[in-house]
Amino acid sequence: MTIKLKGNWKNGFAFDVHTLSSTYLGVNEFGHDQWENTRSEIGELLYQLKYRSDATKVQKIVELLDKITGIETMDYIIPVPSSNHARPVQPVVEIARALGVRREVPVLEGILCKSVGGPELKNVTDTEERSRLLEERLYLEQCDDLKGKNVLLIDDLYRSGATLKAATKLLYERAEVQNVYVLTMTKTRSNR
Repeated sequence: MTIKLKGNWKNGFAFDVHTLSSTYLGVNEFGHDQWENTRSEIGELLYQLKYRSDATKVQKIVELLDKITGIETMDYIIPVPSSNHARPVQPVVEIARALGVRREVPVLEGILCKSVGGPELKNVTDTEERSRLLEERLYLEQCDDLKGKNVLLIDDLYRSGATLKAATKLLYERAEVQNVYVLTMTKTRSNR
């Protein structure tokens, strides 16, 4: 199942939804809401990779992406930078690397960057504030070779699209790419 993603990019898809269902369980002893989630196949693999640091899930995720055609026609794959630099396994980078090898497309790591500091963006729910923060924090390093190229921007989860929109704008305006395409592993059921 692929889900079309609309934005300022040429074309974009999420491979599948992240969760199929959620049941509210109440508040735990730390005051946090607790949920019992049923995830899609790729959603569960992504959860294990991202929150359990299980890098063995990368290959299965990339195999599932074989259903997405056209990746091999890209000039470059660019992973969206993480907000959590302390995470021992960076899921988007690991997926981009494995996908690049599988499809024989060069991966440009570290070209799209996010400055450290400020609030964690996943906790900013106001759309305008989130967009403003993203435009302040995202930047490009050494993007001279991207002019006129077709790039695939990879991210793990599509929620509101704010990060991908800000990154796409930057790639079009600063790097002068010809086309930006977007692929996320999953999409939330709501866009908050």
